Amino acid sequence: MARKRLTQIFPFLLPLRKWQRKKLFYLKMRLDGNKYAKKISEGLLPGIVFETSSLMLNENSGFDMNYQIGKVHNLNLAANTIDRVLIKPGETFSFWQLVRQADKYEPYKKGLNLADGKITASYGGGLCQLSNMLFWLFLHTPLTVTERHAHAVQFLPPAADGLPCGTDATVSEGWLDLKARNETDNTFQIEISFEGKFIYGRILSKDPVNTSYSVFNPPVSYRKQGDAVYQLASVCRLETDKESCNKIIKELYVNECEIAYKLSEDINIEKRGA
Repeated sequence: MARKRLTQIFPFLLPLRKWQRKKLFYLKMRLDGNKYAKKISEGLLPGIVFETSSLMLNENSGFDMNYQIGKVHNLNLAANTIDRVLIKPGETFSFWQLVRQADKYEPYKKGLNLADGKITASYGGGLCQLSNMLFWLFLHTPLTVTERHAHAVQFLPPAADGLPCGTDATVSEGWLDLKARNETDNTFQIEISFEGKFIYGRILSKDPVNTSYSVFNPPVSYRKQGDAVYQLASVCRLETDKESCNKIIKELYVNECEIAYKLSEDINIEKRGA
């Protein structure tokens, strides 16, 4: 059994711990030498590099719809701080540099959030859907992802959207950020919009991007250790030069997470000792 944190033993210390972590979190970014993207442009850049969408409301998820509606409210507040931001050459995008004051004028609502290995309703919950989408967008651009964190536990089977395993990105203010640096001589822009039950995201560019990107998994494996089942997924990218049609396959990283739902019986699970 994992050793309990001090804030789990004494919950009244948690607000103080969060305050301390946030102060150190942003102080570290002030001193890390990065130039963070903050300029919001009224207009849109001409080139479309990649676009995607994600379902926000799912009546079949089994979770309280009130919390899902609260999540949509939270996503709108956070997206307002990111929509149309420019990422110029040499700049770094940081999720929390932009979203940190999203609830300054209008408070977040309760949404579903993963905390201590459990899904609970909490203030500002649901923002990971935005960070997931942003990470998926970044994977289809020349931007260099410099910080990304996987969810430790996957509680539900993947939605029927065809996304490869292990392409999520969780965020937690004071602890976990999503960052991407522009090491090119091109300028990029993020556009986020909402329509009905969906959130839409696009990466735009000032100049054309001469490479197309396709992200995929080679065969995914599963292993059982003790009572827990873990998924190991290699995340690879096919990069195609649009002019020469030359193709390069790169392994970006290997993602590991615990699977907390019942897998199909035809999936092979390797058994290991506890």
